[in-house]
Amino acid sequence: MPPFYRPPLDGLEEDPFARDGDDKLIRRGYWLGLSDRSLVQLMTRGIGTRLTADEKREHLKDIRREHLIEQVTAPEILPPER
Repeated sequence: MPPFYRPPLDGLEEDPFARDGDDKLIRRGYWLGLSDRSLVQLMTRGIGTRLTADEKREHLKDIRREHLIEQVTAPEILPPER
């Protein structure tokens, strides 16, 4: 099973990441209506910041925007080890 982000089950079906029992996005039209630029901004500065890099990658594959993966999952810069 792909590591899709699972929003908290607090009754908010309006969450754009919500999925049904078959792992299909409930609000797929929301994502498909976004331009590439808007999608990158949402994933890097907006609601997508709560997702891990793997979850972002799987989400972008699911909505057929694989070409944005590198822009959305910029390499993490770790501090030097001491």
